[in-house]
Amino acid sequence: MGHVHSDHKKRSHLIISIVLNLITTIAEIIGGIASGSLALLSDALHNLSDVFALSVSLVAVELQKFDQTETRTFGFKRAEVLAALLNAAILIVVSVYLFKEAYARFLHPVSINTTVMLIVAVIGLAANAVSVLVLRKDAHDNMNIRTAYVHLFSDTLSSVAVIAGGMCIWFFGVRWIDPLLTVIIGVYVLKEGYEIVMEAVDILMQNAPKGISITDIKNDIERIEGVKDFHHAHIWSVTENRIFLEAHINVSKDVLISETCLLKDKIEQLLKAKYSISHTTLQFEYDSCRNVPLIKPE
Repeated sequence: MGHVHSDHKKRSHLIISIVLNLITTIAEIIGGIASGSLALLSDALHNLSDVFALSVSLVAVELQKFDQTETRTFGFKRAEVLAALLNAAILIVVSVYLFKEAYARFLHPVSINTTVMLIVAVIGLAANAVSVLVLRKDAHDNMNIRTAYVHLFSDTLSSVAVIAGGMCIWFFGVRWIDPLLTVIIGVYVLKEGYEIVMEAVDILMQNAPKGISITDIKNDIERIEGVKDFHHAHIWSVTENRIFLEAHINVSKDVLISETCLLKDKIEQLLKAKYSISHTTLQFEYDSCRNVPLIKPE
């Protein structure tokens, strides 16, 4: 019931953010053309990518409702990881476009109507700030929502930068500040996009989750009475918050299956409490694997 309520909140928050960003995008496109501000048009483009990113995130949340099937035994649990990867890739493409447009504007500066630029930028800042506050709580424990949050947070910074740039142009007449701000925004967007892409790739490649050492797990498990060694191990994330582990456990003496069940409970409690591993598949053996590596070769 709590999970359903959480998904409903996510959907509501995403829909609110989509509407706000769509309105902001239209306002900034009109304002950017009217004022001649590249920074404002760049911000509008970033906002447009946010509308798409938020829509993708919304679709991914909806897909979570579908149960597993015979062909999709994990259901659609990784839909949100794919959404995060797609949205982060869009961030990188947007940043490259911003660099290209800024270079052209450095070569050929244009006059800017700072009044229009500032008015529209303030509207954009207000809308982005509301969206950031709406998604902030959900962003802590969900990669998909966090990607959308990064889109919106970077837009909030962009709006602040555009306003600061507009003030510089208004008071000092330094037109090069407009493309310079565009470059700064582009660098931030590129950095955030790259980090999320790498995090999503780690999950999709089934790499060990960051901060978890399989050697530390081995040492902890082998301290449990009755365990001789821990080997042929794999650890990966199905989603950002669901960590799986499979391994062989060589017991120190030949015991009943019922005793291995008690040993299994101890190991699972350790893995869940210390490493947040929610699902384990353990194969118990007695003197059947000798001199085997910790990581099972494929």
